[in-house]
Amino acid sequence: QVQFVESGGGLVQPGGSLRLSCAASGTISGIYSMGWYRQAPGKQRELVASITSGGSTNYADSVKGRFSISRDNAKNTMYLQMNKLKPEDTAVYYCNVLAGPGMWYWGRGTQVTVSS
Repeated sequence: QVQFVESGGGLVQPGGSLRLSCAASGTISGIYSMGWYRQAPGKQRELVASITSGGSTNYADSVKGRFSISRDNAKNTMYLQMNKLKPEDTAVYYCNVLAGPGMWYWGRGTQVTVSS
């Protein structure tokens, strides 16, 4: 059974950087689109960034110019480089993967805390 596992979260000071990873555990034939979502306490889960199989990207306005999404198709892995982090970026970050028609996967999430 395929699972996707996030890593790379942690505590960072404002202005700092983190790099999140989302890797497939198990055999998977192909991945269509991938994305990062986040959910802060008391708020709805929101899309942060997404990337298609062809490499087209999309970002939430709040992270444009600071975050960068990428993927390694050979490794079925996705990354989120987060720079110039702000306290309002504090949330649990989840990876979301479309691996076929109707085949959606969610990771369990990784906590990102931005605080001095």
